[in-house]
Amino acid sequence: MSVSWWVWAVLMLAIAAMLAVDLFLHRDHHVIGFREAAIWSGVWIAAGLLFGVILWAWQGGDVAGTYYAGYLIEKALSIDNVFVFALIFTYFAVPAALQHKVLFWGVIGALVLRLVFIFVGAELLETFFWTAYVFGAFLIYTGYKMAFRHGEQTPPDRNPVVRLVRKVIPTDPAYHGDKFFARINGKRVATLLFVVLIAVEATDLIFAIDSVAAILAITTSTFIVWTANAFAILGLRSLYFCLAGLLRRFVHLHYGLAVLLAFAGVKLILSETPVGKLPIPVTLGVIVVTITVSIVWSLRSTRSITPDPDAGDGGGRDTAGSPTSTAH
Repeated sequence: MSVSWWVWAVLMLAIAAMLAVDLFLHRDHHVIGFREAAIWSGVWIAAGLLFGVILWAWQGGDVAGTYYAGYLIEKALSIDNVFVFALIFTYFAVPAALQHKVLFWGVIGALVLRLVFIFVGAELLETFFWTAYVFGAFLIYTGYKMAFRHGEQTPPDRNPVVRLVRKVIPTDPAYHGDKFFARINGKRVATLLFVVLIAVEATDLIFAIDSVAAILAITTSTFIVWTANAFAILGLRSLYFCLAGLLRRFVHLHYGLAVLLAFAGVKLILSETPVGKLPIPVTLGVIVVTITVSIVWSLRSTRSITPDPDAGDGGGRDTAGSPTSTAH
């Protein structure tokens, strides 16, 4: 699928405008409640689905179907991001009013990272056929790890990137309102909020590799891969605040995500064999059925568990201006 430069430009401007509106509406760093998060989640999901309709009218059903398949798998994988974000916010006791700012700039970083990975990955697949086997094997192995080693979590402050930042940049182990940097005793230092942002970005770096590889198994069209990623990522902040209180009930979701990653890996490998690429309707069907089964299975298994009303507060109810806790 060939796309003119001006289409890319319009798309980038539209995404920038949506991010600007989101930033403006949350400039006061208020605590985001479930109702507000649900409304914004609906807005972002509607935007993603509407873009698919535009593609349908512009490029036809096959292209739109490919986009929807990519969008669904990215949206499903983004739920796993939410689990890790909840872990990071709880670990660092991030005040609820500051979480949106961290997620906002985390999304900016995620969009940039994925744009780079998309162009590099697509070019590799187009140039070297054997990279399909490498990416495919990587996805299958990642699916295996997600299914059988999902409970293994590394403390956020032990992340190599976070540790490197703390060694290179002077850091104050406290929050200073919504500032990433503050001046203490005449010296400019990074605040704990900046460390949290680095933890989020470092985590998303890993997720970006998995998710981009998964959608490249569906298509190598950089435009489709990028738009599916972008619209799925744009709603990640709202999704976090919507699902934070329900995360304890998604006990089997990781099995569904593991199946999707393994399926993407097999699909990518088959694309370089006489079997060829699987039809988009088959791909869409597998994605929808897998997500539905894993969510229903989780909810039925946890019917006795009530949502945690304090989830999403980062483990603390401090105001945005409180220089509260330090990392463990």
